[in-house]
Amino acid sequence: MKKWKYLSMTATLSAALFLAACGDDTENTDAGAETEEGTDAGTEEAALSGEVIGDGSSTVAPITEGLVEEYSAAQPDVRVSVGVSGTGGGFEKFINGETDFSNASRDIKDEEIAELEAAGIEYTGLELAYDGLSVVVNPENTWAENLTLEQLKAIWVEDGTTKKWSDIDPSWPDEEIVFYSPGADSGTFDYFNEVVLEEEELVNSATLSEDDNVLVQGVRGDKNAIGFFGYAYYIANEDSLKPVSINGVEPSGETIASGDYTPLSRSLYVYVNNEAVKTDDAVYDFMKFTLENAGEMSELVGYVPLNDDEYQAGLDLLEGLR
Repeated sequence: MKKWKYLSMTATLSAALFLAACGDDTENTDAGAETEEGTDAGTEEAALSGEVIGDGSSTVAPITEGLVEEYSAAQPDVRVSVGVSGTGGGFEKFINGETDFSNASRDIKDEEIAELEAAGIEYTGLELAYDGLSVVVNPENTWAENLTLEQLKAIWVEDGTTKKWSDIDPSWPDEEIVFYSPGADSGTFDYFNEVVLEEEELVNSATLSEDDNVLVQGVRGDKNAIGFFGYAYYIANEDSLKPVSINGVEPSGETIASGDYTPLSRSLYVYVNNEAVKTDDAVYDFMKFTLENAGEMSELVGYVPLNDDEYQAGLDLLEGLR
């Protein structure tokens, strides 16, 4: 990206993104108001107008919302709205034809593909960044600092009992575990369910929320709490949360990029409506802007960027839709 509007305020931008990143279906980020900087930027390329609508993953939201803010400087007459309904909720709107793009923290499901086909909607999935699903505990938790994948499953799977830390390791406290999990519409929930729980039921006593900040606050406020969400939300709150190593590997930019943080490393996506890209210049231009700048923005907000060849492959796919 040629020049970040808030480059000298990185910490402020990150904090603002995370506070705004999650919410219910009524919350969204709109960008369209002209700014002084936007007037200058708009002279560099053809001015566009119109509306672009997206929804989906709260994990991907920090990337997209940051890009929306930057895009408003380049194209102040294009209004980009991004809701945060979770990956599943976003796909529902995408299938219904309500949105031009849908953010996702997992691959699209077979049933979602079938529903899109039934609706006559052709789509293309584009990778934006890499994430490491982060398991976190309260800083006062001095025992669960490293878990095997088997222990992680034993903690989170529903087995009809009231879970205590001592059930996992007899040397740990005889205290009930308090659970905070993304909601069932979340791609993070789906991914955890697949790779950790192996499609078994999540513990019934968990507090579920599509708002990752609710999860952060819950874990922060209880010594016996455990939760999980995207890596960027941990980074934004690392002073008040403790990451748990899985099979001896702690989530970090390095371990996520190298693949060492397996199986909790994953790709983050945006799915675009092919017809919208083909026929609407504003949709095409915003998605092109997204791919051209997702690397820098993802790194800025705490995720791991793809390599240049991967972003170019995405741009080639996008161009092919025109």
